[in-house]
Amino acid sequence: MTEDATPRDAAVKTEGADAEPDGAAPVKAPEGEPLAAGERDDEGRASSPEGDADDVVAPAKPTYRPSYAFLLGVSAVTLVADLGTKWWAKDRLEPRALADLADLAAVPRPFALRKIEVIKDHLNMIYAKNHGGAWGILGDESEAIRRPFFLVVSLAAIVFIVSLYRKLHPSQIALRWGLPLVLGGALGNLVDRIRYGYVIDFIQVRFTPTFVWPTFNVADIAIVVGVGLMAIDMFSPQRPELARKTSGATGAKASAG
Repeated sequence: MTEDATPRDAAVKTEGADAEPDGAAPVKAPEGEPLAAGERDDEGRASSPEGDADDVVAPAKPTYRPSYAFLLGVSAVTLVADLGTKWWAKDRLEPRALADLADLAAVPRPFALRKIEVIKDHLNMIYAKNHGGAWGILGDESEAIRRPFFLVVSLAAIVFIVSLYRKLHPSQIALRWGLPLVLGGALGNLVDRIRYGYVIDFIQVRFTPTFVWPTFNVADIAIVVGVGLMAIDMFSPQRPELARKTSGATGAKASAG
């Protein structure tokens, strides 16, 4: 008499090496390997191309570093222009007593005892000594107070300019030009204060017969233009790159909180 197959025998057959896997049972990928497309893990989660793409990290962009050669180049050109024009003003425009000129005919100084009128009643070249700061600030103070003060202020300005230049963004073109101009002008006036104890000015602008602008020099022009460019950068609309950077930092802080 033949015995019917028992559930135990069926279990033995299905557990054999040639047994076919049950289509309803989840397929477990080998440990450490990703699931193939369409497969599911023990928890019923399927792999997807989108999920795999999210795990791919884009290569980081190289950090932008401003060109220090540009900073030194523009500053050096500004410094040379300032010191060169100051040397010319001192050589040609500085008043000299007649006793100091032994032979007037032998001295090639056609402008030594007078000013140069570039535009009649409006623009003159005339030698002046500025012992103070802008508009003669602290000009009446003693040398023991005035010189250390301006030296410290000039050095602090130079350190600030260099540190700010290090943080430049590629789109900050106005600031990229403004900082070296201010640096070159500050160095030009600093050289004068160290060498003479005062700053040489020689450009005089007369707007009206009664209103004359304080005498200035090339360094002052560079500083004013540089500060103007810095103001343009400060008040210009926020650049898209900086806006994305700011919004990304804000989102990271929000998610962390």
